[in-house]
Amino acid sequence: MNIIETTNSMANRFCKAILPIFGVLVALGFVSSCSPPASDKIQGYVEGEFVYIASPLAGALKTLQVQRGTQVKEGDPLFSLENTPEKAARDEAQRRMAQARANLDDARKGKRPSEIASIEAQMKQARVALTLSEREFARQEKLTRIQGANSEQDLDRARAARDQDSQRVAQLEADLKTAQLGSRVDQLLAAEATQRAQEAVLARADWDLSQKAQSAPRDGLVFDTLYREGEWVAAGRPVISLLPPGNIKVRAFIPETRLAAIHPGDPVRVTVDGLKEQLAGKVSFISPQAEFTPPVIYSLENRSKLVFMVEAVFDPETAVKLHPGQPVDVRFGS
Repeated sequence: MNIIETTNSMANRFCKAILPIFGVLVALGFVSSCSPPASDKIQGYVEGEFVYIASPLAGALKTLQVQRGTQVKEGDPLFSLENTPEKAARDEAQRRMAQARANLDDARKGKRPSEIASIEAQMKQARVALTLSEREFARQEKLTRIQGANSEQDLDRARAARDQDSQRVAQLEADLKTAQLGSRVDQLLAAEATQRAQEAVLARADWDLSQKAQSAPRDGLVFDTLYREGEWVAAGRPVISLLPPGNIKVRAFIPETRLAAIHPGDPVRVTVDGLKEQLAGKVSFISPQAEFTPPVIYSLENRSKLVFMVEAVFDPETAVKLHPGQPVDVRFGS
């Protein structure tokens, strides 16, 4: 009986001694289980910079060649607006251009061949008449040397006829030269300026007509269509939002304590739900401004709360696996 009491007394003293140690171990285990494991992962999300395709001119949406979710290549047609007024303006500009070109060509030419032939014939007649009047003047001049053969008046009359025929020949020669020339220099310059002005009007009309139909400026995903066929589209209002792969990026917010270790061009690994492999990218931008800054002066106690936005970009083949708004885990470094 004494041996049993002694054994129980020793067991009680052992339990009292071991219980505090056990409690400390349990407490340490609980604290360690509540603390998150050390990790270099930072939560982020996928962001897309959309390209909004619009026409600078207004009109009813005539055709919509793509639907939401369609992958398009550069140059693929996207939509077209009603273009009847632009076609009419282009046709009018073409006709005015043809008129201006014809006026310039006409100004560069001389008179018609039949008119030039008429002047040449008149000039031949004048030369024949001049030859005859010169002979008559020479004859009258010889007769004046013979006493009483003719009068001084006859000589003057022959001289006047010769001079008149000579001036007639000179006049017709000048008329022929003028007929073979084009318009005056100032008139030619005016005609050329009119043609250039019509060329500019035609170019503007062609551009207006081309803007009523839009095509994909780059490869990408048709993220959304904002109008339906038949609806009126105001000038400059987007009809399609396009998401090129190069415009997909990941944004994450890093604490101030890690900012110095990250630089533009550093490798980035992104983990996406549903994908086993990690997507590789690189840092493209680090914001120079802190986010969620507390309204107090920076100090050692609060600057650890500052975070900075970092953006990462990917190759087009990798970017197509990301979707805007999708949450991701980001790891910086190789």
